[in-house]
Amino acid sequence: MAMLERPILAITAGEPAGIGPELCAMLAVRHAQAPFPARLVFVGDHALLAQRAQRIGLAPRYAEYDPVAFAPAGGVVEIWHHPLAAPVTAGHPDPTNASSVLAMLRNATDACATGAFAALVTAPVQKSVIMDAGIPFSGHTEYLAARTHTPHVVMLLVGGAPEAPLRVALVTTHVALKDVPAALTRGIVHDTLLIVAKDLTSKFGIATPRIAVCGLNPHAGEGGHMGREEVDVIAPAIAAVANLGIGNFTGPLPADTVFVPSHARNYDAIVAMYHDQGLPVLKAASFGRGVNVTLGLPFPRTSVDHGTALDLARDPVLCASADSGSLVHAVDLAILLAQRHAQER
Repeated sequence: MAMLERPILAITAGEPAGIGPELCAMLAVRHAQAPFPARLVFVGDHALLAQRAQRIGLAPRYAEYDPVAFAPAGGVVEIWHHPLAAPVTAGHPDPTNASSVLAMLRNATDACATGAFAALVTAPVQKSVIMDAGIPFSGHTEYLAARTHTPHVVMLLVGGAPEAPLRVALVTTHVALKDVPAALTRGIVHDTLLIVAKDLTSKFGIATPRIAVCGLNPHAGEGGHMGREEVDVIAPAIAAVANLGIGNFTGPLPADTVFVPSHARNYDAIVAMYHDQGLPVLKAASFGRGVNVTLGLPFPRTSVDHGTALDLARDPVLCASADSGSLVHAVDLAILLAQRHAQER
């Protein structure tokens, strides 16, 4: 019941040279002023989080995380201390800290998987720096799937107005554009649609979700004249999952028209075939208020809709004026998803 009423959230601080530590400070101040109905635990370096808060003129109330103690009162945010390997210069990532960043993510993921935390919220990481350290890493979504031994997860971005949310799911995520056609198989498209439909029901409370499915090619292939993926892959996958009776599926539809607001509002989610087919539309409509959700995991995970903002991180004045709205929305949605997840269990 405690987890249902006031879930415990693990919030990773992300790339230490990016804007994540400042956003965490803003979130902590917001929590002190108007507490979220949750216990918030930052996963990061305590000294760095305190220093970067002071750098932008904030004095959040931090306490050391004690897993066997009661949550502190008064909007205090706890810190599960994970020391960094090297000093940090804001705006200048150091591959030396890549292993520390992944340790934060690994430990937070494992703690969520065992039930110690009800949900995971992630600040952005710098993928290129982790790869520069010699560590294969294509993104949070893929890492979480591998770490939890989940065969298939789906990236879903949620934005738009609360009364008419825009939800965009992706069949492929961090894949080079030239490799997308080969990555699209009937099985992958089918499993993506299955996860989206099931999680829209279980996590978002939509009894019979209405799901639009984009084609890959211009004009959804023009009946095979502009590409065969719609005919050979996407349409058969839609037909197979539609027979399961778990939602209403429409497609393949041309991506250049399905996102027109008058069309998009007819659906509970739109499934795009690749990263830059769907996300530019959502970010144009909701940047700074969007939330990244990973569907299919054994626990709820949300994240911000932006990157590490190294250019802002270099300048304390710009950092102080940064918008923490996406992180706030990510926490709000994580709480809601955690409560529904606890009810299911």
